[in-house]
Amino acid sequence: MPETAFLITAFATLFVVIDPPGLVPLFIALTRGMGPERRRAMARRACIIAACLLLLFGLAGEAILTFIGISMPAFRIAGGILLFLTALDMLFERRTQRREGQLAEPDHDPSVFPLATPLIAGPGAIASVILLVGQAGPGWAGTLWVLGLMVVMIAVTYAFLLASPPLERMLGRTGTIVITRLLGMLLAALSVQFVIDGVKGTGLIG
Repeated sequence: MPETAFLITAFATLFVVIDPPGLVPLFIALTRGMGPERRRAMARRACIIAACLLLLFGLAGEAILTFIGISMPAFRIAGGILLFLTALDMLFERRTQRREGQLAEPDHDPSVFPLATPLIAGPGAIASVILLVGQAGPGWAGTLWVLGLMVVMIAVTYAFLLASPPLERMLGRTGTIVITRLLGMLLAALSVQFVIDGVKGTGLIG
């Protein structure tokens, strides 16, 4: 079993990258005019598809990288930079604006696009899963723990989506922005740690 500190970091990383509170107003907008049953179906389908995508990259991501000649330290550095850019977007609201620009037409099924990808299983989430699996150590135990945490995070996201109407009323636009910015600060620190670990993995620093 991986260390408790690593598991907490892994869960925090997935939480801030997927950002369930930030998905609430977007889910409301994407499913506006739908009945409660159809909303639940959209949320369930989106979360299942996102979980399958992240499982695929969690299990085969490193093998794919090896096949095309990319080392894990290099991917950690690139992933850290990508996550840092995501953190900047969260801090300056550009991420929310970009997500809102992906809103679908009212009669369109948004469960696959844009809900499942790129809103839930976006580039940041995919990079995070691959990086965390790479940091979990040799053997299947660490990989299964990371993938288990990812499934729990998808379940948390599903719960947020189901509770979106009351949550939106409770948080409001200002509350959502405050939470997103706090998560952005945390993600910025985590992304810098990914870069440091990647540079250490290259042997350039001790």
